[in-house]
Amino acid sequence: MTNQGLLTKRIGILTSGGDCPGLNAVVRAVVKASRLKGWDVYGIPYGTDGFVDIARGKYQPEELILTRHGYNLPGLLKGLDVLQFLSGSVLGSLSRGHPDQPNLTEDILQGYKILGLDALIVVGGDGSLDLIYDLVERGNWNIIAVPKTIDNDVPFTELAVGFTTAVDIVTQALYDLTFTAASHERVMIVQVMGRDAGHLALHAGIAGGADVILIPELTPLINAPVVAGCCQQLSHLRSQGRQFALIVICEGVRNEQGAKEKYIGDYLAEKIEAFCENLCITNPEYCYLNAMDVRCTNLGHLQRSRPPLALDRLLATLYGIKAVELIAEGEYDQVVVWQEGQVQSLELKPIIDIIRQCHQDNICPNPVDTQGFMVKTARSLGIYLVSA
Repeated sequence: MTNQGLLTKRIGILTSGGDCPGLNAVVRAVVKASRLKGWDVYGIPYGTDGFVDIARGKYQPEELILTRHGYNLPGLLKGLDVLQFLSGSVLGSLSRGHPDQPNLTEDILQGYKILGLDALIVVGGDGSLDLIYDLVERGNWNIIAVPKTIDNDVPFTELAVGFTTAVDIVTQALYDLTFTAASHERVMIVQVMGRDAGHLALHAGIAGGADVILIPELTPLINAPVVAGCCQQLSHLRSQGRQFALIVICEGVRNEQGAKEKYIGDYLAEKIEAFCENLCITNPEYCYLNAMDVRCTNLGHLQRSRPPLALDRLLATLYGIKAVELIAEGEYDQVVVWQEGQVQSLELKPIIDIIRQCHQDNICPNPVDTQGFMVKTARSLGIYLVSA
């Protein structure tokens, strides 16, 4: 069923993958812009799982029309529009992709068909876009993708929704930890998210005054030279009168065997302590390092939790409006991106092909440029970025 060629359109919107600040601002922008056009917007609960529930009768289509409820999930409170200020996703967001079971896949396709959508706006990161695109191809859906992720690892966009706020959260945490580190002459290791991309650790590390930043692009694993380099940086800081230090490490950095560690920050702390203990035996002049108190803080899901900053609200709004414009123009299979200071759109299929190839090769689809100005800036500030 399609309403193309008619004034009214039926469009769906879903959020998929991990939540992040700014998702609700995208929903708000899409609904407000669509409402002015007389379109109906269907909010799909919990990603593609919502289509399964529709197919199985849990929801009736009219229950999901956001434009008939003042987009108040819970965006309207006595006329007060608060949706853009809320973190998380009022639609719900799941990390599960399309099910492997053929019958569930058919339910997803059937749920989409029941709604009779002219187009679907998918707000997701590289992983969820990859998984959903398989359904897009099977169902011949008209799709517009909006990139969101605190990892900032969606290719061809300089900014994804949620990244700027996550950087601010980590930066504030580093500021707060500086004082307890200084008070106790401690080395504070802060583990941050980012999967296999070091954008969050690098940006926040620079803004938050880190002394060492370890990212997968430069430090794929923690080996003996990496640990030695960290300790040399700590020794250098000590010689300059600094009795404490901040180390930022991305969760994508691996252990000495190249395996993932759930708490890679704690792993690094143990390696530093062991190295310093041995160093004291062979080089007594460095025994003061052996007395260092090394602590680790894993910020975890706090990095996703704060209300979006103004820039993320603005970016989310711009992306949502652009998605509606593309639908109005009949331009489908597009991804909205931020390039050179403005919103643009690119063909989605070639980008999905790149993402899939990167996932197959176990590499990041949008890594930190190790020769870029951000890395040069960190090194110019005296921040130690070690190459394994």
